[in-house]
Amino acid sequence: MTEPAGQPYEYARRTLTEPDWTRLPGWRTITAQQWDSAQWQRVNCVKNIKQLRAVMGDLLDDAFYADLETDQQRLATMSMLVTPQMLNTMVPDGEITTEAFYADPIRRYMIPVATDRHLDWPSHPHATRDSLHEHDMWVAEGLTHRYPTKVLAELLSTCPQYCGHCTRMDLVGNSTPAVDKLKLTLKPVDRYDAHLKYLKEHPGVRDVVVSGGDVANVPWKQLETYLMGLLNVPTVRDIRLATKALMGLPQHWLQPDVVEGLNRVAITAQRRGVNLAVHTHVNHVNSLTPTVARAAQMLLEVGVRDVRNQGVLMRGVNATTKDLLDLCFGLQGEAGILPYYFYMCDMIPHAEHWRVPVWYAQQLQHDMMGYLPGYATPRIVCDVPFVGKRWVHMVSEYDREHGISYWTKNYRTSIEADDAEALSKLHAYYDPIDTLPESGQDWWRKQVAE
Repeated sequence: MTEPAGQPYEYARRTLTEPDWTRLPGWRTITAQQWDSAQWQRVNCVKNIKQLRAVMGDLLDDAFYADLETDQQRLATMSMLVTPQMLNTMVPDGEITTEAFYADPIRRYMIPVATDRHLDWPSHPHATRDSLHEHDMWVAEGLTHRYPTKVLAELLSTCPQYCGHCTRMDLVGNSTPAVDKLKLTLKPVDRYDAHLKYLKEHPGVRDVVVSGGDVANVPWKQLETYLMGLLNVPTVRDIRLATKALMGLPQHWLQPDVVEGLNRVAITAQRRGVNLAVHTHVNHVNSLTPTVARAAQMLLEVGVRDVRNQGVLMRGVNATTKDLLDLCFGLQGEAGILPYYFYMCDMIPHAEHWRVPVWYAQQLQHDMMGYLPGYATPRIVCDVPFVGKRWVHMVSEYDREHGISYWTKNYRTSIEADDAEALSKLHAYYDPIDTLPESGQDWWRKQVAE
């Protein structure tokens, strides 16, 4: 008699744990009180190789630091900034060795090194530093109006931590040798007033994503004033706060002044019938700890309607069915965070080693179905330049040999008001070239040579 074949994915509950930070030489004397302090976390962020050495001691070989320095000097689009909370979730179990650190999924996108990247194709020929053209669609400084009923409000250009794959690498963070960043020029109060003025003058906008950077870096009184201003615009019905700090710096969202202030905002939103949600950005289950779950629960307790996760699909990080399902069960079942989207990594410079082809994303979407509750089954989306988010199965045409997919749209962006053909055009998106058959790679080599 043959043995049962089993399921492609076997669920096993994984309760959340907080890795022991004292296993790292530089933090052996750090107390729980210090660790739980948002101020301590911010002050002790790792910003350079010297500081990483101080934390890791002799656990990593010199070759790793040389690899990291090469990347920082030549290829990195984001400067180095890692919170202790995030660094502590790298190699959470077992012996920390150079090999284990290289292989760690969170390290691979938070502390990228030169040998991670593809030497043949570090960037796609069509990669751009503002791949979604958000800056082109600014209707006021930091206010992107791409979708008819929604805007993106970039309040500032900093985060508590910088992800190597950041889609806003043209604006967010410090300049690097590879990228001279854009700068916000207005005073915050003037920038925020311009946002509110635009919203009052455009009642068709009902949904505001408040982002940056990261709203956790906006002083709370300043952020509360901005949110209350949004709540005074009667046509705004949805407000979403975007913060990776819920995972990377959960201590921030547990501070009494933030908790009390968010409660005031949430009560006002409820009274006015406005949906207030928090969107975070978790890419791997190892990032979920009891502190993250406690912060997410606090958001819900003070009146935030939903806490949702928008991850990014990346090779070497989470681009397997098991990794995605493990993460989603951790989010939904253990942390109280709803899996929402996984974006395909955008076509920014030096990101080819992270990106996946459309067909692979389609397969992952297929393979995830049926395991999670329907309401907690995330959609994998492709954010197509000049089009916006599209489920990966919505592709209109697909040339697999050359890795070119074509997509349609059903609305005009703010820069297409006078384009009569905007809705009939096909818009291209490109698979990473190293995933193409050899004939496709040869074709691209010829395109570049010409």
